[in-house]
Amino acid sequence: MDRLRALEVFVEVVRKNGFARAADALETSPANVTRYVRDLESHLGTRLLNRSSQKMSLTESGETLFERAKAILDEVAEVELIASSATMQPRGLLRINAPLSFGILHLAPLWPQFLQRYPEVELDIALVDRVVDIVEEGYDLAIRISRTGSTSYAARKLAASHNIVCASPAYLRKNGSPKTPSDLIGHTCIGYSYAATADEWNFTDENGQANPVKVSCVMHTNNGDTARAAALAGLGIIWQPSFLIGADLRAGRLVPLLPGYRLPDIDVLAVYPSRRHLSAKVRVMVDFLADAFKETPPWDMDV
Repeated sequence: MDRLRALEVFVEVVRKNGFARAADALETSPANVTRYVRDLESHLGTRLLNRSSQKMSLTESGETLFERAKAILDEVAEVELIASSATMQPRGLLRINAPLSFGILHLAPLWPQFLQRYPEVELDIALVDRVVDIVEEGYDLAIRISRTGSTSYAARKLAASHNIVCASPAYLRKNGSPKTPSDLIGHTCIGYSYAATADEWNFTDENGQANPVKVSCVMHTNNGDTARAAALAGLGIIWQPSFLIGADLRAGRLVPLLPGYRLPDIDVLAVYPSRRHLSAKVRVMVDFLADAFKETPPWDMDV
């Protein structure tokens, strides 16, 4: 148990007079707040709070701990302020994880600009398509492509990207173009291994009506560039984000299919362990990336 964190949670519960309000203030879940208080009581061998469905009150032990814990946390905050004054300038090693294709196409051109602006920061960039545990694997920041956001860590949306179904002109000349999602059943498709819905492609029409379809895939891959290369070679139909295939669509190397139907869009997120005590190097990187993508992303222009 992180005893300092447990004291912080306990003090916030008392100050906010409730577990849910404390969870909101601490940007965590009520379940986490409950666990910290329960573990603290177990560690101390005494009940700290009397709680019922209507009210909550401090026990005698709880009152004593609350006053002492406040003093301890104030002292810790003062020490942190002294220490942080030496780290206001972004500096040191910044470890970043990002997806392979997005990292090569849209992040790699930005790193020289960032390093020119913040010369005391050293970057360590790892491009991996799997979802990493940023705390367990020692990353300061991760860039994720997601439809569901992040439930475990703090996140800031940097941009969005459309998922587009497409195929090469050669494939379409040979096999024809599907007009509705159900037409995909008669076509050869290329699947993305990390898709949450596997080979079920979930479309919505212009009225918001769901149109899911189970496709038949001749090939699966966990890398978007591999799916793109297969589609360009005429192997079959793919869906991939516009940040990967936008240039191919504009050049006519790939043709968008199923007008009037959409797949869910995805977000480009900066994910980091916590909004609290955010280091200067992480903060300036998140701000830098948000500023870089604040206009219409280049991959979605004219797509």
